[in-house]
Amino acid sequence: MRLQEKVSIITGGGSGIGRATCQRFAKEGSYVVVAEIKETAGQETVDLITDSGGRSNFLPLDVTDINSVKAMVDDTVKRYGTIDVLVNNAAIFPMLSVEDATEDDWINAMRTNVIGYANCIKEVAPIFRKSGGGSIINIASVSGFIAEPKVVPYNASKGAVMQLTRCTAMDLADDHIRVNGICPGLIDTAGATQIIIDRGLDLIEADKERAAMGLMQRTGRPEEIASVALFLASEDASFMTGTHIVVDGGQTID
Repeated sequence: MRLQEKVSIITGGGSGIGRATCQRFAKEGSYVVVAEIKETAGQETVDLITDSGGRSNFLPLDVTDINSVKAMVDDTVKRYGTIDVLVNNAAIFPMLSVEDATEDDWINAMRTNVIGYANCIKEVAPIFRKSGGGSIINIASVSGFIAEPKVVPYNASKGAVMQLTRCTAMDLADDHIRVNGICPGLIDTAGATQIIIDRGLDLIEADKERAAMGLMQRTGRPEEIASVALFLASEDASFMTGTHIVVDGGQTID
């Protein structure tokens, strides 16, 4: 029970990596706030946790709206008294070339994937400082440091997330607030499947091609990212800050 009695906020907790992380944290004893823009999906995660004996609640969250972030943080503190862990996971996936991407595409990518993370850090940091410290985990991506075709806004945003992690780790270290990131590779989520569908590709063939990109010859599971998030949130990672853990099955080894 590595998070016994800890209070964790997980954004984008309604599906994929976010949901798996919510479930894993609850299993490890944390009170879990499922912060999600989609109420039905967020409540489904809460139900899965509570049905398994865990403790969780849903709070609506639009990370691009600072007032929404403030309301979510305030509600969490009123409910639990403090916050111990923040997992920044909510994101969008604009898969476009630089010529196809509109200004709105760029604005939405940065507002959600970068400024959204920063908004959550901004509002949680004073709570951490008051309680003597905390752990922030940013879900980045291998797309933040490798080049890929026709995914410019997304990759640029994830590169920015990696710098956000490093810079905020420096700013918050004196307050015993650790900031780390995870760079997943190809993970089997509904969102990843939808991207394949949107591109008009055959699901079976696309899955084979994705699996072949890593040394382990398969895509990752959301639960495997959740395990790394648990490590970073726990005291097992007490001497780690400003770093990123790559979890990609060997996709980017060279």
